[in-house]
Amino acid sequence: MGFGNVRAFHDHAEGSTVTDISRSSTRDVITSGISIRAIVVSILLAVLSALWIRQSEVMVLATQVSESVPAIPALTALVVILAANGLMRFTRRGNPFSTAEIVVIFLFVAVSSTTMGIGVVQFIISLVTTPYYYHTDNIQKSRPFLPPALAPHSLTAIKHLYEGAPTGQVPWHLWLVPITLWLSFFVMLWICVACAVSLFYRSWAFEERLSFPLVALPLNMVETAAGGTPFFRNRLMWAGFAIAACYNGLNIAHALQPQFPAPGKSVDFGVAFTSLPFSEMKPLVYHIRPELIGLGFLVSTDISLTVWAAYLVFKVVAVSGAASGVPPGLLPYSGSQAIGAYTAMAGVMVWLARRHLRAAWHTAWRGHETAGPEGVTFRLLFLGAGAGFLFCWVFMWRAGLGWWPALLYLLLVTSVALVYARLRAEAGVPLVWLFPFEMQHDVLLNAFGSAPFSALGPGTLPVFTMFLSISRGYFPELCAYQGEGLELARRTGASAKRIFQALIAAVALGFLLGWYVHLTSYYRYGAMQLRGGIWGDWVATAQYSAAYSYSITPKLVDTSHTLASAFGALSTVALWAMRLRYAGFWFNPIGYCMTCSFGSLIWGPFLTVWILKSLTLRYGGMGLYKKLVPFFLGLALGHFAIAGILWGLTGVWAGSAVQGYQVYFG
Repeated sequence: MGFGNVRAFHDHAEGSTVTDISRSSTRDVITSGISIRAIVVSILLAVLSALWIRQSEVMVLATQVSESVPAIPALTALVVILAANGLMRFTRRGNPFSTAEIVVIFLFVAVSSTTMGIGVVQFIISLVTTPYYYHTDNIQKSRPFLPPALAPHSLTAIKHLYEGAPTGQVPWHLWLVPITLWLSFFVMLWICVACAVSLFYRSWAFEERLSFPLVALPLNMVETAAGGTPFFRNRLMWAGFAIAACYNGLNIAHALQPQFPAPGKSVDFGVAFTSLPFSEMKPLVYHIRPELIGLGFLVSTDISLTVWAAYLVFKVVAVSGAASGVPPGLLPYSGSQAIGAYTAMAGVMVWLARRHLRAAWHTAWRGHETAGPEGVTFRLLFLGAGAGFLFCWVFMWRAGLGWWPALLYLLLVTSVALVYARLRAEAGVPLVWLFPFEMQHDVLLNAFGSAPFSALGPGTLPVFTMFLSISRGYFPELCAYQGEGLELARRTGASAKRIFQALIAAVALGFLLGWYVHLTSYYRYGAMQLRGGIWGDWVATAQYSAAYSYSITPKLVDTSHTLASAFGALSTVALWAMRLRYAGFWFNPIGYCMTCSFGSLIWGPFLTVWILKSLTLRYGGMGLYKKLVPFFLGLALGHFAIAGILWGLTGVWAGSAVQGYQVYFG
């Protein structure tokens, strides 16, 4: 029995909160194939998204439209297509887009636009150029060990990137090889993790009955494509939308006219704790996030309870430690707990899906192969996952990272990505950073120290830093869209195979467009002159400096952090075992993983939804819960529409006027 099967009765409601169009009477309007029209529109909208991201995130730094889950450009594309469909039906001219086409366009734009963002392309640029621009001794001494094919070694070209080129032109001849190699690496990493997610999908969807809450919003919106508009005619939906719109409207008014009162983005309760040991309660900030409350209402109450309760326990541990003489700021080592929790959760996932994976393996190599809900045969999925992993491992090894560090690092990165995909499938939290970022890198140094890495050669640690983007950035976590794509395909009748192919193309196109918009902007204006700068340069400089310093003064094994990782792993296994033994057990290991990763951001919204949902189910039952779901979806949609689409587009034209209300969705 998986986690999805041990919920209380009322927590099965998530599965009924979305429209299953494949069961509707409008099935005849759905085509499973992907038309040329859908492909062309997807590419066009991806290009427009690139221009939007360039202006909003690189030039102005107003709204991080690429960080949202789902990405703001994808929601904008969905609104545009639905509006076009409405116009075509009203005028009776043209052929409206089918549900399958809309799903592909939505997912294509979501993946491509997120790939262009700060956690992928921009961070890679930071990592490959930092050693050649900053001139401190430790950073400079990393230069000879970095692979010449993965970054231009021209100091002049790098200087022009940071300060602007006299001609404003990009030296593409210097960037062609690095871009091509990084493109191949990230496409193969995507194929590896996406195939692995597909292998687990049938177990998640049919055996554990996970609800994939994040598909609720786009599915309810695309009802229009199936011939009806109940979602957009629901008054409760518009009530939720209006609340989110008013909240953002007040903040926007304050940004434009500071004398105008506004609720702000957070409430800091930590100011009440000024002296030790209670000052260890900080940070204790309630973040006002309508999208977390709106989509969080679809999450089971055991997850939301675990989130805020675990965060409270963390604070009690920190205060107790400070009272016992532990130096402030150390406990509870949440990041180290997180990587242990995620690693253990990966093992739990394999165990839960063991029968399905074993059957899939036998079907792939011994049985009669047929394509299933995953869209392609199991044989191709196993080959894709294995070939992608092997390619990335050899790539990292040949770049200068030793064979065993590359193997362990890649195993951690892919494991965390799979757990994150599972987290999205069960909890649906719309945060792209909800994983132990950078800890896949740091846990190896904490567990082994730096000496075993340095023994492989002086270039091992600098190259290790160059590949920080796959742990400190969020690219592997993008593969969660593959699981949601399969669920959308199942619910709408779209072709899962075509979606899989479209998302590979989306990664490649998004990667190339991301390099183009960033490099052209940097060489024309100078990255240091732009408000956005190059995200992550502070991380890169610190890590390169540390990599060199470890060759002089080795980093010792960090017992405290290593034990914290072991504790996180044991806690996850213990919570999982309790849920298997006791069907009504209150706490969920997924919630614990989430709290370790980003508890400071999510505890407040999840406390709110736990209270609201618990009261709803207790006093109104399932009927009231189902009636209220559109209200909470409207709350999320209203925030995305006003803070993301409207304010994000305003930033394109208004420039610095939007700085008074910067919106971050990650």
